[in-house]
Amino acid sequence: MPFRSKATLETWLEEFHRSREAGDLIRVAVQDGSEGADTGLVIVPLHNADISLYMEPIEVGDSRWRVTIEPQAEMTVLTSFEMQRLAAELSVAAELCAFLEAKSVGHEEG
Repeated sequence: MPFRSKATLETWLEEFHRSREAGDLIRVAVQDGSEGADTGLVIVPLHNADISLYMEPIEVGDSRWRVTIEPQAEMTVLTSFEMQRLAAELSVAAELCAFLEAKSVGHEEG
């Protein structure tokens, strides 16, 4: 069954950084899965909005990933320039999600 440990995700994230030269603040946090398994959780900090964004596999055995944007307490008001910078950050997050899905296809944790 495909599984991605924190160590595996960190290796994939390093590969993404080298190929894309973006998302330097993105990191992998420990996430306990079933039976205490280390499944990893990808945290994507955003400079241009006060929201939390993270990504994780949809479920064990599935190569698809989901992105969760947590709600915030206050409204975000942006200028056009700030909105463009936020859009660029979200674009990097979308590219990373697609990258992780591609790496997950057929992956078997050793």
